[in-house]
Amino acid sequence: MQKIRNIAIIAHVDHGKTTLVDKMIMQGHLFRDNEKTGELIMDNNDLERERGITILSKNVSVNYNGYKINIIDTPGHADFGGEVERVLNMADGVLLLVDAFEGTMPQTRFVLQKALSLGKKPIVVVNKVDKPNCRPEEVYEQVFDLMFTLNATEEQLDFVTVYGSAKQGWMSHVWKERTQDITPLLDAIIDNIPAPEMKEGTPQLLITSLEYSPYVGRIAVGKLTRGTLRSGMPITLAKRDGKTMVKTRIKDLMVFDGLGKTKVESVGCGEICALVGIEGFEIGDTVCDYENPEPLEPIAIDEPTMSMLFTINDSPFFGREGKYVTSRHIKERLDRELEKNLALRVEPGASSDSFVVYGRGVLHLSVLIETMRREGYELQVGQPKVIIKQIDGQKCEPVEELTIDIPEEYSGRAIELVTKRKGTMTDMATVHDRQRIVFDIPSRGIIGLRSNLLTATAGEAVMSHRLKGFEPYKGDMEMRQNGSLIAMETGTAYAYAINKLQDRGTFFVSPQDEIYAGQVVGESTRSEDIVINLTKSKKLTNMRASGSDDKVSLAPPLVFSLEDALEYIKADEYVEITPNYMRMRKIILDETERKRQGR
Repeated sequence: MQKIRNIAIIAHVDHGKTTLVDKMIMQGHLFRDNEKTGELIMDNNDLERERGITILSKNVSVNYNGYKINIIDTPGHADFGGEVERVLNMADGVLLLVDAFEGTMPQTRFVLQKALSLGKKPIVVVNKVDKPNCRPEEVYEQVFDLMFTLNATEEQLDFVTVYGSAKQGWMSHVWKERTQDITPLLDAIIDNIPAPEMKEGTPQLLITSLEYSPYVGRIAVGKLTRGTLRSGMPITLAKRDGKTMVKTRIKDLMVFDGLGKTKVESVGCGEICALVGIEGFEIGDTVCDYENPEPLEPIAIDEPTMSMLFTINDSPFFGREGKYVTSRHIKERLDRELEKNLALRVEPGASSDSFVVYGRGVLHLSVLIETMRREGYELQVGQPKVIIKQIDGQKCEPVEELTIDIPEEYSGRAIELVTKRKGTMTDMATVHDRQRIVFDIPSRGIIGLRSNLLTATAGEAVMSHRLKGFEPYKGDMEMRQNGSLIAMETGTAYAYAINKLQDRGTFFVSPQDEIYAGQVVGESTRSEDIVINLTKSKKLTNMRASGSDDKVSLAPPLVFSLEDALEYIKADEYVEITPNYMRMRKIILDETERKRQGR
């Protein structure tokens, strides 16, 4: 029987999870010496590489000293909390990574709470000790205090700490003593993480994630918690509801080997494996014995906190670039996403071609939109709305804990911005020359806050938040003040027209861009919307040659990212998303119709 260790790596965003996994892969010699690997091997899709964040958790295994270590890399953002919860079920212990300067952050708390409540044994890795202003001892104390406040058991509090730098590829038990490689960490994993429990009896495997292959279809992934599985064996698939039982058969069995998978004849207890050939399974179903099935407890997932309206693109420019433009296409794609994205919900909208999509936050939904855009979909999305619940006859809304790291001179401005949005300050601490301020703020207040905060603090603010729970409704709050500049006619925007209208506000379009009537082309300086004509060109007369006037000087247009645009729009606006463009528009394009409806 092979000796196995199953670990998940958890941490706040950007504390170095994926880099550490890379170094473990290197240490396990999974590549030939002459093979070019590049950085962040695990973040293998384009979106992850561009943004520098992990979105989907991934499995990899490393062989070390006769042990097989199954490593699961998890995302750090709270918006992908559904991913983290799932994969923790497969691990027997966790590596908690903490930045040696930043210390414990909201996300650290969020993922650690999940791990401790599931009874996982932690190993703390204080990363980035090569930073000039790091404070490893203080950070160690912070982690201990945090575990204590999260009601960790005696055994969990007796954790091993390893210091080092994942980037430079070394780990040590004493932070000032630099070593050559990450062997101390691998030894600590083998010594301290418990081996999976060996239970005899009928097989039980909880499906915790799924993969898709164009050749064999959907593949179920999970950890075998009892018994053994063999290829070709008949099994029962127990559904999440605990009542439905489906008789089926395993076609092939695979285990994770390095970065790929290897076919095997049988899998023993405690191993993470992939099953091919099972039809119609969902995450949270149990694979159990054919004769007498005993289902396991399904995975509990946090509820979504935000919703967005998805609808077909019906702007004047629809269907120019996209491959998939009908509501059927969008529905099929959302159904496909539901299969693997646990924290997502989809309901039919008010009309037949619209869908209300519920998710964990703006980032969670914007990653889905961005993925769809790249696949060739055209769609329109409405303003993000938070989910309001009735609890004990009281109207409640989601409240988040917001942490802002800023230089001291900007702290007053940041506090003012947050309190305007019904935020209440709970803590304030100075770390070197930066201040860390903690607030409780309704989720509504976070929508659109990031861009305002960055503007007010000259781009210095670092903001992170996690969901606390639902609290009584805090009342109305002021959001975006300024109105929109709306295009009057469809055509090409000319520099001549933009130049004449520069005093009206800030523009989002460049000269020679194609625009249509009803498109939001800029932000007004006033609070009401202004309709303007950007398609006016300069007429030539026989009195004047075309080139005799001075060149116009235009302010550069504001370019929005997808999240910024979603946070920026008002309730009567959509963001139109196509493979090449992103435009903002009014829901009702016609000006007279808008006036008639009193908008």
